[in-house]
Parts: sequence; C-alpha cells; structure tokens
Amino acid sequence: MIRINICKKLNLADGVSQLVVDAELSLQKITALYGPSGAGKTSLLKIIAGLMQPEDGFIEVNGEVWLDTSRGINLPPQKRNIGFVFQDYALFPNMTVRQNLLYASRKNIDEQLIEHLLKLTGLVAFVNHKPATLSGGQKQRAALARALVRKPALLLMDEPLSALDNETRLLLQQELLQLHSEYKFSALLVSHDVAEVYHLADYMLSIDKGKILKTGKPAEVFGLIESEDQIRLFGQVVSVDGDWMTVIVDQRLFRLKCVTGLKVGDRVSLGFGDAGKIL
Repeated sequence: MIRINICKKLNLADGVSQLVVDAELSLQKITALYGPSGAGKTSLLKIIAGLMQPEDGFIEVNGEVWLDTSRGINLPPQKRNIGFVFQDYALFPNMTVRQNLLYASRKNIDEQLIEHLLKLTGLVAFVNHKPATLSGGQKQRAALARALVRKPALLLMDEPLSALDNETRLLLQQELLQLHSEYKFSALLVSHDVAEVYHLADYMLSIDKGKILKTGKPAEVFGLIESEDQIRLFGQVVSVDGDWMTVIVDQRLFRLKCVTGLKVGDRVSLGFGDAGKIL
C-alpha cells in the first residue's frame, strides 16, 4: 500500500492555495494524477520524491515510511527507490545517452535491460549523443529509459510522453504497459490527456486547485460508462477529409462523418449503443 497524507502551501498564478492530498493507493498499479495546469500534480510528485517539503505530511510506501513530519522522518531522494521522469528531461548534459543510463544503474548495471530500453525508445543510434544534440522527443525518451533502468519500486512520470508524436506515443504507451506487467512497479503518472489516462491507468485522482475532486477507475471518473446500454469513449481526430474524419481510440481507427469545426488533434467523445452502433 502507498499512503499519502500531505499539506503544502502553493503559490499559484491566481493566488496562494493549499495542496491537500489524503490517499491510499495500491502497489503494482499505475495511478494517474489528472487535472489542469497549476492543479498541484507536479508538486505532489516532487513531495513524494523528496524534492519538495510539505508543511505537514506522511508518506509510506510498502511499509517503509519516507516522510513523517510529526516524527522528523524525511528520507532523502537517493534513499527512496524511485524513478522520475521530469517534464524538462533533467538529463546530465555532460553525459551521453548511454552514460546517463549507466549512471542511473549505478552498481546494479543490467546491460540487457539497457539495450532493451534503448531499442524500445528508438535511441540505439543515439547512444553516444549528448542531450544538447538531441531533439525534444529524443530527450524525453532518454529520460524515460533512464528512469526505468533502475527497476524502480515507484516510478514518477510527469507527462513523460507529451513531447512525442502520436504514433510514437501510442507505441511507448504499450511498451510501458508491457514493462509494468514484467517488473510490477508502482507508478504515478501526471497527465492531462484523457485518452492516455484511460489507456495506461488502473486508478486515478482528479485534482484541481490543490484538492482531490474525484477518485476511481478512469472509466468511472470520466463517465465513460454512462449506462447499461451505452459506452462512451474518448478519442482524437487524426485526419479530416471533406465530410469525413478519422478518429483513433485506444489504437483503433474509426472513419466517421465529420462534425463541423473539428480539426486534427481535437479530442472527441464517441458513444456506442446497442450492437456497437456509434451514436
């Protein structure tokens, strides 16, 4: 079990707010933190990682107390078995891609795992490149590989796939699920992408202005299952051709009549009634 009970003052664009989170999360699951920018999602990840200190808090992971302000317990980041993928990559600029992964491995170097991660992230040709020579997407893939190479007990991901094109994003989502199935790590994923949360997460916390608004399975929180005879899913418009559009939903393509005003990249909601008829 992962137990989190924290309170932290946040200085937001629209004023001072309190980040208040009280949650118990299952181990070996992917939990999404979903909400708008400034909701407190990234701050919560930093507190869990030990990079930001709350005024009051308690964090316990699988029976090990990482933080207890009432008893003066606060394990440093290096004592918490975590992998962290930042929005800004946070790669070591003086190291190559391979050296970044080797440094993260430290004494437990697993060359087979390193090669597997380099292959699935498409970085085999860039192993000797330093971050300054990589594109934004390549940096994000390197950051993801570096976090996974430690086989973390808790993987913290702050929109790790946001810099990738749609095809690569979908591929890495599937690879993440495969890695999760193999290594059984617990993960917290920050995302504002409904389709990504629905595809990757077992459970989610919907957060806004520092407060938890709703918790549960993504289908429940997003209202994807609205009734016994209708299922509603979220997808993304990938092409528009005159009166027709193509929508991708969980790696499946649907060719539909276009709704006026929709363009490539827009998120759409599809309702499926009896016999799979799209409503």
